[in-house]
Amino acid sequence: MTVEVPAEDAEWMVGQAGLSGVVSVQPLPGGWDNPNFRLDLDDGRSLVLKIWKAQKSLDDVQTVIQRHSWIDEHGVPTATPMMLDSGRRFAVRNGVAWTLLPYVPGGHLGSDRASLESLGATMARLHEVPETDCFPRDFRMGWSLFERMNELADESGERTEFLVALREGGRLRGQIPDDLPEGILHGDLFPDNVIGDGEVAAILDLEEAWVGPRAFDLVMAFVGFGWDGGWPVQERWDALVSGYESVRSLTDSERAALTTLHRYATLSIAAWRYWKHVMSEPDEALEDRYLEMVDRLEIELDFMGSFD
Repeated sequence: MTVEVPAEDAEWMVGQAGLSGVVSVQPLPGGWDNPNFRLDLDDGRSLVLKIWKAQKSLDDVQTVIQRHSWIDEHGVPTATPMMLDSGRRFAVRNGVAWTLLPYVPGGHLGSDRASLESLGATMARLHEVPETDCFPRDFRMGWSLFERMNELADESGERTEFLVALREGGRLRGQIPDDLPEGILHGDLFPDNVIGDGEVAAILDLEEAWVGPRAFDLVMAFVGFGWDGGWPVQERWDALVSGYESVRSLTDSERAALTTLHRYATLSIAAWRYWKHVMSEPDEALEDRYLEMVDRLEIELDFMGSFD
């Protein structure tokens, strides 16, 4: 559903930060759950307005903001919501939290070698950040979502081919070792969540962030950045790993688990898209988006060797 922000609402929001003079409001790409808008002011500065439509409560919004503040404090580039005159980092408009963030120029990060090496290194530094309570141990797009979807399917009697495959996909859980090195993960490292031009300028949108196996983030980044025309690109994987291991080396157990973790990451994105566009908010224009990931599951990858 398209969201529009009237000029008077944008002016109200910048007023919460003691500012004024909005001259343009432009929607930004991405933001499947929470839309973002670039606000240009008459003094030449630009800000980003984020509307937190997907969060169930203001406490949930505050938790995500705390995540941004935490990784920012530990040197990971991100965009933390600005402090407002109220002493909080969000305001409430029509029952929904609104935030202002610094505008980070550069566009979405590309898939060239320099960009992916930078992403790998930034990811490894994120994984070294100390854990804290605002990061859960449950991945919102993972096992718990699979279980919820299957429960709803059982209640409704709906049993599509994908939902059957999703239930069977639960077997993956037992194939992932319990003792892999863990850390704070972004959980959704796709191009629309990373700003940069040749190197990472900011990692955005920590709604899916969690504490889990560090190698999972690496393969999720490959799901987001590593494919072209329905096929995996070896050079992109090599660049991600090269950047990552410039900061932290993968263990032998992590390397052995990469193929299974990649399958879990791919299935998670498929499940989220099915949940979002087929079950939760049916949308004929987007209902087949999950099939991109389903098709990828048919391609066997050996992360210990070459994709060829």
